[in-house]
Formats: sequence, structure tokens, C-alpha cells
Amino acid sequence: MADLLDRLQVVLRDRYRLERELGQGGMATVYLAEDLRHHRRVAVKVLRPELAAVIGAERFLTEIRTTANLQHPHILPLFDSGRTGGDEAIVGDDFLYYVMPYVEGESLRDRLSRDKQLPIRDAVRIASEVASALDYAHRHGVIHRDIKPENILLHDGSALVADFGIALAASKAGTRMTETGMSLGTPHYMSPEQAMGEREIGPASDVYALGAVTYEMLTGDPPFTGSTAQAIVARVVTEHPRPLSAQRHTIPAHVESAVLTALEKLPADRFASAAEFAAALAGARIEGRTTAETPRARARAAHAALSRPGAGLLAGVLVLVALAAAAGWMAARARAPRPVVARMTMQIPAQQQLPSINDPIAALSPSGDRLVYTASGEGGVSRLYLRTLDGLAPVVLPGTENACCPVFSPDGNAIAFADISTGAWKRMSANGGAPVAIPVRAPHRIVMARWAGSAEFMASLVDGSLGLVRADGSVEVLARPDSAAGEQSLDVMEVLPDGSALAVALTSFPNGNVIVVGRNGRRHAVPVGVVNWAGWSAGHLIWSPGGGGLLNAARMDPGSGALEGPVMPLGIAAQQTRGSRPRIAQPARAHLAYVPAQPLTLVEVNRQGQVATLLGLPRSYHNPRLSPDGTRIAFDFEEGTRDVWILEREDTTITRATFTNDGHDAEWLPDGSGLIFASVRGGRIGIFRRLFGNDEPDSVLVDDGPQTTAHAITPDGRTAIVVRFPGSTSGTDGNGSDIGTMPLAEGGALSMLMATRFDEAYPALSPDGRWLAYVSSEAGRPDVYLRPFGTRGNRILISPDGGSEPVWSRDGRELFYRTIGTGDPQLVSAVIATSPALRVVSRTPLFSVGDYEPAVPHANYDVLPDRRSFVMVRQGRLAEFVYVQNWAEELEQR
Repeated sequence: MADLLDRLQVVLRDRYRLERELGQGGMATVYLAEDLRHHRRVAVKVLRPELAAVIGAERFLTEIRTTANLQHPHILPLFDSGRTGGDEAIVGDDFLYYVMPYVEGESLRDRLSRDKQLPIRDAVRIASEVASALDYAHRHGVIHRDIKPENILLHDGSALVADFGIALAASKAGTRMTETGMSLGTPHYMSPEQAMGEREIGPASDVYALGAVTYEMLTGDPPFTGSTAQAIVARVVTEHPRPLSAQRHTIPAHVESAVLTALEKLPADRFASAAEFAAALAGARIEGRTTAETPRARARAAHAALSRPGAGLLAGVLVLVALAAAAGWMAARARAPRPVVARMTMQIPAQQQLPSINDPIAALSPSGDRLVYTASGEGGVSRLYLRTLDGLAPVVLPGTENACCPVFSPDGNAIAFADISTGAWKRMSANGGAPVAIPVRAPHRIVMARWAGSAEFMASLVDGSLGLVRADGSVEVLARPDSAAGEQSLDVMEVLPDGSALAVALTSFPNGNVIVVGRNGRRHAVPVGVVNWAGWSAGHLIWSPGGGGLLNAARMDPGSGALEGPVMPLGIAAQQTRGSRPRIAQPARAHLAYVPAQPLTLVEVNRQGQVATLLGLPRSYHNPRLSPDGTRIAFDFEEGTRDVWILEREDTTITRATFTNDGHDAEWLPDGSGLIFASVRGGRIGIFRRLFGNDEPDSVLVDDGPQTTAHAITPDGRTAIVVRFPGSTSGTDGNGSDIGTMPLAEGGALSMLMATRFDEAYPALSPDGRWLAYVSSEAGRPDVYLRPFGTRGNRILISPDGGSEPVWSRDGRELFYRTIGTGDPQLVSAVIATSPALRVVSRTPLFSVGDYEPAVPHANYDVLPDRRSFVMVRQGRLAEFVYVQNWAEELEQR
């Protein structure tokens, strides 16, 4: 950030003298500066580079001029705006900025953080002042779109609304904002229509946001909260806020009524203008407008009615009228019954552990009355458990030891699953009974299967193709991956009603494009962009966008793959481990089940399992890596775009290390002078190196083949140890991930160390560069092995009961790993001796890692130099499924 400040000081030196950074937001960085021309203190806001690229300089400058004409006592004025460079500007010195008065005081967020709840008169006054500013802007055709406490400044107690211009400019970027994953607005204050991605947003959306801010000023919390942005959005779309009076009895009834009216789901049910909202807060009756009735108002009305003479007779008449109306309503319902949409949770017993990476984790029967799922239970062995809607507890299905990936047959009478100990697929009766192997003729082998009839399966095969497996085991290959398009494999997701297969053409695991493959081998692309999961239910395609996020749905013609309706955000956030697919059950015809997303935090855990939070703000933290001196932590997460960030452990400040929009899986250079990381540029996959102080990273390897990521560097800094994913045509047979080496220099050739039909991944090189730990699936499960690096020699098994994610201590004495296949996975310390022979001296379980997110194909944690604690990514326990009964009816209502 200091480097950015220095560059800005140079390019703005003729107009402003920048003093220091004031803060950062989702859209801009703010600097305190002196206006040299007018000798006054100002705030200079510089747009984030990725947002500037999406909006475009011309659009930004045009729309900022529009808002510069907004002159209102409660709107923060705009002094200046511009572009520091031009079309010929040097890369890295071209910024979009705008200048506002520097307000001595605080934001509404600052006051709420300090006081929690505001006096009612202050809250009403501030809300009324903001409403006045919004009404003025709306009458001039400007919608703010991002009203929140951070954008309301308090100057001498009066409210000033900031950031009109950037909101207007960003909103007109349209689909480009969506394509980059960036969004305008803050989940706590988004109106339902904005949360659902509607293109046309009107004044009613700002009224809703102001209602949410007023709600928070009065109660201390926004109307809807949640552990993740997705959870908040889901509540905004589906739930109603708690009454204010239940939280603070001194709130006047007319104030509560005004706020609840502003928070109505439908824009038409809110106030017609911000001015009406202000008037209602003041107690005025709005002609032609019915405001939300408060709980106290209903109680008072009922008490008054029953206290009047003749009230008993009147009440009796009303009861009869109500009964008659109810009878008529019930008769109408009997003539045209509509399914009831219901949501419920299915708790997972405490002794069971849901897997983090198996796909699919569960399946619903076609009728939606049974859920079968994979979990580790008694003895730490993975089994299938069956839960019925009318049952109190799940029951284990005998004979399903080491099972994963269950799917129901179309009639619901049978279940197919994979045996992870052998790689074979089996089938059994859904009512119990001995499993039998699904026959498949060599050289074919099933990787993932979906029922295509009573005894046939659509299957992803080990060579990446998609085939029809018949009852006698014969296989008809229907389609192969298009290597020219970068496809690695065709991952079957579902069999559609016409018998064709819904699949994801994998380009970079777990992401790819949705296709439909018919039994004649013809394939059709489905235009929904990059996804990491897709399913079919109730005539709709449902999918999770690549990189994760809320589920979407759209009606689709199964024969052609053409969408026949609008894309509908569902507000559903399923749990998803980085590098894996979301935890969603194979959908039923009209029902849905999924594991809800759990928040992630970056934490430090000592050897006794005691936790200290490093970064508590829930984000998709991933791949924490400590610098050689242990003072900094590199990690990546998504904040609009995915990039690598660096945390200073001493003061917990974070700075961005990459600006690629897709930086991830970083590793430190041995001397701490920079990082290498994976990225995609111009549709090409590569590993890049960033030396601190350089504006652009140097390309180390660019490869048009499958994804390659680096996860260890030799002590001399010259060579990276990489993992190559399936589908490569250079040095691997395409049947599993492989490990190789690559010189850290332009044009360096990839050389394979281990390339077999099994998965080899998770490379970890000892500090002295002599020993390579890695994980292989050759024994039918993940195991950690140790072998000499660079020379021949015997290898040894580190994890006798299965393991993954090896990490070395800095002194090379301990090798840590995560156990696999146990009901309560542990972090284990293995003490290693290398003389007179390589051996494991001891293995000591340290603490449970069931609440810490794993990753593929590398460790998702690191050990501090003193070996006393670890940096890890913590998630809540996966303890339940959310079951949505008759969710197809909800789709129809939308």
C-alpha cells in the first residue's frame, strides 16, 4: 500500500499532496490530501483497479459528472474527479479517482460500533435527513444502490450521504460486474430485488436499504444477519425481520410500522418515495398507503374491539364469517391443491463425520422421502446412512464399508455407490441387502456413475470419456473431452428425462462448462458460463458458479440444453471446500437437500488445540503459507476476484500481493523475496513469480494443458515441485494427478517425478531438500509416503491408517499430516530420523482437525518456525443437511 501511495503522490502532485491512507472499502481506497489550489483538506478516493477496469474510464467520468450536479445539504458534495493517466499511460500509473470534502467527524458505522443502539430521536432524525437526500437524488434520476452506515457521514451530528457517483457508474457496468464476480451493495442492506440480481433497480431499493439502516440504529443489528454473505442474502430473500418492539419496547408504534413497511419484500408494498418514509417516521399518515401493522398495534386493536358494547356478539359474528371464509378457502384448496414449501434441518449425529471432498456426498430418493449420505462413524470407517423423513435417526446400511458417492435409481428402489478401497462401483437394494458389483468390461473403469435405467448407467470413465455402461458390463463411449478446448474429462452429473446425460466438461478442476450428451453422442452446450456443479430437478437446471457462490436455476429444454426462462438466484449457499464441489445431494424430482455453508476464519492453533483468531471476518480463506522468517502469512481468498494477500502477524494488517483476478496457491521463495503462484491469463494456465517491488510478476511457466500448481521449492530457489492434474499429454497417463519438477525460469521444461495411474499429490520437501513427502492413492486410499528427493532410495509409509496434507517443521525433525478415514480426524506429528536409515521414530496425535478445512492437492495449513502452533483455516462442523420440501413449487412461484 505504501508503494501505491508513492505512485499516486507522483501522478497527482500538481493538484493534491497526499498525506496518508484513511481506509479501504470494497470499491475504493481513501487518502487524506491537501488541495494545493484551494488550500483545503480533502478526501481522495481511488477506485480499485479491478473495479476501474470493469466500469471503464469514460463511463466513470460521465456518470461522476452527473452526480456532481447533486446539490443538497445532506449529500456530500463532489469537488473533482479524473483519470491520472490516459490511453498512453504507463501500466500501473493509471487510476480513476474522485475528490470530496474531508469531513471532520465520524461515519454512522463508527457511531454504531461505539454506541450499538442510538437514541430513538437521533435515529429518526438521521434517517429523515438521509431520506431527504435520497428523495432529492431520486427526483433527479439518481439511485444510490449502496446505502449503508459506512456511506453516511456525521458532521456536527448531521447526516451526509456519500458515494452517489461510484454507485451510478458501477450499476451501468451491467453484466460486466456480474462476469467478474463483483457486486454492488452490501448483503445486510440489499433489497430482495437487488440481492436476486434484477437489472432494473428503482428508488424503492434505496428505501429498503435505509429501512435496514434505521432498523440497525434502533435495535443494534441489521434486520438480517448470518455467518456468510450467502446466508444473509438467503434470509433477505425468504424471511421477514423480527419486530422491533420485541427487542426495544420504547420504540413508538408508528416508527416500527414505518421501518417494517420500508422492509417489505415487494417494492410495491414499500413507501412510494423516500419522502413518504420520512413522513411516516414523523408520525404522519400517508394517504392511500397501508403501513405494516406492528404487533402492539394488533394487540391494542383487538383489546379495544372486545371492550366495546356488543363486542361479544360482533366477535361471534366475525368468527362465523371467518369460519365460512375458511371453509370456502379450504374448498378452493381441495379443488386445486398446491404443495407447501417447507424447510427443515436434518441433524447429523455427533459421532458421525461428513466427508469434505467426496462427490456427491448424498442423494435424495425420487419421491424425496429418504436421504442417503456418506459419513465416517463407528471405527472411523466411511459408510452409507439412510435417513427417512418420518424417522428420528439415520440407520447404517450394512455392507457399505468404505462407501462414497451414493445415487438412487430412478424408481428409488436401489442405491449405487463407489467403494473407495477398491475403486469399484456397487449396487444394492434401498431396503438393505448385500451389495453386488456393477460389471464393467476392461479396459474401462467407472469414476462416477448415474442410473440410466433399471440396470444401465451413464458413467464418467477413467480415460475422461463419458459412456453408457450396459447391464452386461459392455461400454459404449458416447463422447470424449475436447482437448483443443482444454477439456480434461466429462464429469456426469445427472441423467435427464429423455435419457441424455447432463455433464460438466472439466477444464480446471472442479470447474468447467455444462453440456448435454445424447445417447447418439451429440453434445449441446448449455449457456450458463463456468460452473463447478450442475443438477436437474423439476424441469430446471440448477448450478453452482465456478469458484463457488449461491445456487442458480433456470428452466431448460433437456433435449437441446437451451434455457427457456430467466436465470433465478436461489439464495442457497451450500458448503464447499476449495478445490471441490458443493455439498449438495443428488436432487429429487421436486425436493432439494444440501449441507449449509459454514463460515471460514484464519486462526492460529497450538499443539494442544487451543485457538486464537488471526482474521475473524468470514471469507473463503485458502492455502495459508508462512514466510521463511514466520512474520508474514500469504493466503488467497475471493473478494470480487481471487487474489493472493499477505497478513502481517505483528499488527494483523493485510495487503494485496497479486492483481491478476485469479491468483492462488502461493508459495514463498526460500529467501522471502517474493512468491510464486498459479493464475490464468488470457485463457492460458500458468505459474507466475512476483518479486516484491516489481509491478508485474514474471512468467515462470505458461502451459495450454491441464492445470499445474507448485507446492514446494528447492532450498536454492531454482526448482519448483508441482502437481499436474489429470488429462495431460506430457508425461502423465491421464489417470490421476502426478508430481513433477519445473525450473523457475522462462521456458523451463516440466519433468515428471511420479506419473502413474494413481493419484500422487501434496508434495512437501524437507528444509534441507533431501526428502520428499507426498500422498498416493495406490493402496486404495490416501496415504503419506516419504522418499529421497533427487536420488534413488527406499521409501517409507508415514501414515499407517491413511493420511493427507503433509507439512514439515522448519528444522526437518517433524512431519505433520492429517489422518484420513477416521470419525475424528487428527493432526499427527511424526518424528523422522534419517540415520542410520530413514524411519519414523514416533507418531503422536495432537488435536482434532474435523473443524479445519482441508484442501486439494496441497496442505491447507502451515507450522510456525517454533513448532508450537499452526496457521489453519477453521470452519464450523458439518453437522446438518437443510431439506427443502417441494422446492419446485418455490421455483414456480418465482
